[in-house]
Amino acid sequence: MQNYPKISLSAARVNAGLSQKAAAKKLGINVRTLQNYENGKTSPNWDIVRKIEKLYVFPIDYIFLP
Repeated sequence: MQNYPKISLSAARVNAGLSQKAAAKKLGINVRTLQNYENGKTSPNWDIVRKIEKLYVFPIDYIFLP
């Protein structure tokens, strides 16, 4: 099994071509909540984690959640 580097949550969002506002809307959360996730102030629950994985089209195993 290879170890791949993890990217930040914000980098995964940008890689998906989404602004914070657009991503938050599609995730059903407010922008401040997404900012808190990206800054490590709070952690998303597993429901949101799975939505992030689908929206960003990136395996959550390779996204660093602070």
